[in-house]
Amino acid sequence: MSFFNQRGIFLQLLAPSIVNPREAQVSMQLARKESSWDTVYEVEVEALVDSVYVTAVSSDGGQSFNIRSVSSDVDGDGDIDGDDKAKLLALAKAYANIVNP
Repeated sequence: MSFFNQRGIFLQLLAPSIVNPREAQVSMQLARKESSWDTVYEVEVEALVDSVYVTAVSSDGGQSFNIRSVSSDVDGDGDIDGDDKAKLLALAKAYANIVNP
């Protein structure tokens, strides 16, 4: 996140399990950065707020993913529906296909 953009997405591609070497998991954190003033130390502090955590799991090496449930409106249209899930699934698939993040 930068000074100009207060929203961010943190992605992590987790290693496959020993049981299923074709498994891929993408851990996603969507958050907003909020700045405030610490009166004790007299410094500006930043914190991540409104965090949403989602894990997408693939059993075919990242070709397709599944998310158990989506509990937040990630696309900002006012409802939690299949569109939110579809956007997160597309993000997970795109990230899993990046060779050198």
